[in-house]
Amino acid sequence: MKVQLLWSLNDTNVDAAQLNNQRQLAISISAIAGELDQHLPLNLCLILDKSGSMHGQPIQTVIQAVEQLLDRLQPGDRISVVAFAGSAEVIIPNQEIHNVESIKSQIKKKLNVGGGTVIAEGLQQGITELMKGTRGAVSQAFLLTDGHGESSLKIWKLEIGKDDNKRCLELAHKAAKINLTINTLGFGNSWNQDLLEKIADAGGGTLAHIERPEQAVEQFSRLFKRIQSVGLTNAYLLLSLVPNVRLAELKPIAQVAPDTIELPVQKEAHGGFVVRLGDLMDVERVVLANIYLGQLPEGKQVIGHLQIRYADPAVNKEGLLSPMIPIYANVIQTYQPAVDPQVQQSVLTLAKYRQTQLAEVKLQQGDRTGAATMLQTAAQTALQIGDTGAATVLQTSATRLQAGEQLSEADLKKTRIVSKTVLQDS
Repeated sequence: MKVQLLWSLNDTNVDAAQLNNQRQLAISISAIAGELDQHLPLNLCLILDKSGSMHGQPIQTVIQAVEQLLDRLQPGDRISVVAFAGSAEVIIPNQEIHNVESIKSQIKKKLNVGGGTVIAEGLQQGITELMKGTRGAVSQAFLLTDGHGESSLKIWKLEIGKDDNKRCLELAHKAAKINLTINTLGFGNSWNQDLLEKIADAGGGTLAHIERPEQAVEQFSRLFKRIQSVGLTNAYLLLSLVPNVRLAELKPIAQVAPDTIELPVQKEAHGGFVVRLGDLMDVERVVLANIYLGQLPEGKQVIGHLQIRYADPAVNKEGLLSPMIPIYANVIQTYQPAVDPQVQQSVLTLAKYRQTQLAEVKLQQGDRTGAATMLQTAAQTALQIGDTGAATVLQTSATRLQAGEQLSEADLKKTRIVSKTVLQDS
C-alpha cells in the first residue's frame, strides 16, 4: 500500500500587494493498493446495547445485522462482542473466525436485554478485547446504543457517582492513541448525538443513525464496507508553512470527506503542525486548512510542505513517511482569481456543517428564529453542493420552527447526520 497525497488551493493566485490573503488549502489523502496488495485482516469488536429499551424488534434486528456481518468476515479476521446494560460483559472473547455458526449461537443465547445504559463500561471492555488482536490488522469497533450514558449527580461543588459520558470521551481519546477506531451507531431517536459524534470524531470513526430497526442491516453493512477498504492505519498529516504564511487561529483544520469532522491541531516544537487522521481508505479523505498568506515575492512560491506519517499493518511497520511534497502559490502584481471549483465544494461542505452547528446552539439558547434562519442558510448551502437530501431535511426543520413547532428527537438526529455527510438513501 502507498499513500496518495494531493493538494489544491481554492485560488492559486495571490495578490502581491495584499498583507493578508486568505486561502483554503484542500488536502486529499488515500491509501492506494498495488497489484499484489490484499485486504488487511480485520480486528472487529461489536459493543452492543442490551438495555431494557432494546427489547423485542430492536434487539432482533441488531442480531440479524450482526449475523450478516459475521457471514462477510474472512479467514484471518478476528471478532469480539461486548454487551452492556447496567453493567458490561464480554460475550464473545477476541478470536479468529473459525466457526461462524457457533459464534452466532452464542450471541443469540447471551444477548438478553434488561437493565440500564452504562456505555463507558462496554466501551472499556471493547477496547480491552480489541487490544488482544491488533498485530497486523485493522482494529475498529462498532458501538451501538439507543440511550444516554448515566450522568453523575452534582450537589453544590460535590460530584457524586460516575459521569458515564465524560468517561466515554476519555476512553475514545485513549483508543485513538493506541490506533483503535470507534464507529458509533445511534439506534432509534433517544440517544445522545453530542456524545456519539464526539466518540466517533475522536478517532476518525463515523456516526450512523439507525432511525428504524429495519435499517440496522443496511447501516452495519455500510460501515463494514468502509472498514474493509482500509489499507493503512494510524496516519498523521504533517504540515509546515514558510514565514509569512500561517494557519487561522480559530478552527484552522477540518475534514470534509467522507464525513465532516473538526480536527484538533498539535503544534510541534519546530513550528510545524500535526493532525491525526486515523485509518486511511482507498476512498479519499479530504482535509481543509484555513491559511493566511502575507506579502511574498512575485512568482511561483513554495508556501509550505505536506507529508503523511503512517503505519502499514501488512508489513507490521509504524512511523513510515510518505514523500514530502511542496505547496505552491502564484504571487502576482496584477491579481486575477484562479478559482478551483472542487475546493469551493469542500468549503461549502464545511459551511453546511458549521451553519447547522450554529443553528443547534441558537436552538439550545431558546433563539428559535435565529435557529430557523441558520437552518435555512444551511439548506441553501446544501443545494449549492447538490446535496438535495440534506437540503430537504434542513429546510423542513427550519419550516417547523418558523411555524412555532418543536423539533422532535428524530428531527434533531437527522439534522446532525445530514450536516456531517451526504444523506444515505433508505
